[in-house]
Amino acid sequence: MKKFIVPSMWMVFSFLGCVRAQGTENPFDGVWDTVLSCSNSNGALGYSFDFNSTVKNNTLHGEKGTKDQPGWLQIDGTISPDGSASLYVKGLVGAAPFAVGQRPAGTEYGYHVDAKLTTTSGTGHRVEGRPCTVVFTKRPYRESNHGRCACVTHTGSIELQPAV
Repeated sequence: MKKFIVPSMWMVFSFLGCVRAQGTENPFDGVWDTVLSCSNSNGALGYSFDFNSTVKNNTLHGEKGTKDQPGWLQIDGTISPDGSASLYVKGLVGAAPFAVGQRPAGTEYGYHVDAKLTTTSGTGHRVEGRPCTVVFTKRPYRESNHGRCACVTHTGSIELQPAV
């Protein structure tokens, strides 16, 4: 009987450890699908980028392309507990026809974005310059963490295991 109780209790505690690990994360933490779109403006063609952003401890970071190469873009900022966010986008022009003033590929640019997020979605708009929008959609927990969670093992260590 003891042999059955010990493994069963380990499974219960392991499951509870997994649930606790999921429940302690910040409500905005996770992987977000991010779509940044700018319309035609002042002779520049419109464009839309789709990339991942990650939120950890209310800090958002997203990146598209290869850093320091034409077409690279980065978005960063802090999300307040109410979901409001002040973000900053910086990058390098990918192709002149898409840049206001036809600036050449590789030219640096940057602008601010005001955004508002809920625990599952959000939107934002560019503060200065041409009209641009950002749409955020949070991926489900299992998908954003590859179906794994931090679980306490029978030895007391923490490891990633399949989510229940």
